[in-house]
Amino acid sequence: MKNKILFVLAFCGLVGGSYVSHLSTITHAAQAPAFTPASNPYSAGIYAEGIVESAQSSGENVSMYPEVAGTVSKIYVREGEMVHKGALLLQIDDSIERATVAQQEAQAQAAKAMLGELRAEPRKETLMVNVAQVKAAEASLKTAKDELEKQQTAYALNPGSVSKDALDSAVNAESVAETNLAVTKRQYELTKAGAWIYDIRNQEKQYVALVKEHDSSSALLAKYALRAPEDGVVLSINTIPGAYVSSQGAYDAYTQGYDPVLSFGESSGRLDVRCYVDEILISRLPAPSKMKATMTIRGTDTHIPLTLERIQPLVSPKIELSDQRQERVDVRVLPLIFQFEKPKDVNLYPGELVDVYIGQ
Repeated sequence: MKNKILFVLAFCGLVGGSYVSHLSTITHAAQAPAFTPASNPYSAGIYAEGIVESAQSSGENVSMYPEVAGTVSKIYVREGEMVHKGALLLQIDDSIERATVAQQEAQAQAAKAMLGELRAEPRKETLMVNVAQVKAAEASLKTAKDELEKQQTAYALNPGSVSKDALDSAVNAESVAETNLAVTKRQYELTKAGAWIYDIRNQEKQYVALVKEHDSSSALLAKYALRAPEDGVVLSINTIPGAYVSSQGAYDAYTQGYDPVLSFGESSGRLDVRCYVDEILISRLPAPSKMKATMTIRGTDTHIPLTLERIQPLVSPKIELSDQRQERVDVRVLPLIFQFEKPKDVNLYPGELVDVYIGQ
């Protein structure tokens, strides 16, 4: 019985293998491609990979990083929104710095008030007090002189009527009264002269220092608000309210790296293509006046003619492929920027990769 089962299983395996072998020999007709692959339209054209970007008169799109660190409290714009130069884009929590600025402003105002007080001296009421003190000292001196004169007259008429001790006390009282009058007169002159010039200068310096400290803090406070550097369009926002940002940008949990908080582009809506030509092909580039180029959008049959806008005359390492800046890169490239007219029925956005062929 066991042998029969093994024989049946072997026969089934043989039949199954034959069927699979038959299926593998069947050929199917090749399907037509979804689009025509990009081809070189020039007899000796040079291929370069291009990146679509918003048009800039120089450089690339503006990547915005805050100069201070903190928690994002509010975002005032949306991606794709057109804004004018100076428009508020993003606000970082500035409650602590705002309180510091208010405190320093109060200190500066207090120093200014003290400076005004010094410049306004002598105060009329204080001067009147000194005048009254002088008059009181004069009266005290007259009283002391009268008392001394009485004692001296009595002593001259009858030496026994006045003791030597009483006479000495009257002399001393007159001397004290004279000295007190001299002190009150000096105090009056000092008050009348007003504040010492060196005290005023010292207070002026303190006021100026506090004003500068307040200006410095106010300038720092302004950096908690990111504003549009020029008229343009917000290309991307890489943070949300409540997220922490720093001068390195916003942390991306997916890439585990830092991205610019906002990316900002030119306002005209016109797009350019930046392509990188390998250094071994630079010698084959035609003269700028004779240069022609065509761009092909990947995944489509769309071909768009390009016009050379400018060449960045600096051959640099090609790190655009992997962005590995710590890795040694032996390939160096020359950046070329082309203009083009975007067809109305074609979707094309900054950051998109395209194929570029350059010829003459």
